[in-house]
Amino acid sequence: MQVLVRDNNIDQALRVLKKRMQREGIFREMRDRRFYEKPSEARVREKQDAIRRSRKAARKLAQREGLVPQSRTKLRAAATRGVRPAGDTSASR
Repeated sequence: MQVLVRDNNIDQALRVLKKRMQREGIFREMRDRRFYEKPSEARVREKQDAIRRSRKAARKLAQREGLVPQSRTKLRAAATRGVRPAGDTSASR
């Protein structure tokens, strides 16, 4: 991974590097590799991760289709911007 340093600004280059490493999942992988994980434990963890991802995808899809109300934080963020959240069919504002 390569980061350009502009005008000898090391602090900004470090911030960019940390952000890229976070996005790539390097910090998570370093934390996971700190200790040995038995193959059986790895299978259990991967299965749990897959279940969690599929539930999240199903929840997001249901929210987009208006079957399930959006999370409180998204509703609050939409209210502060003055935007009506998806699935809100009320005529009053």
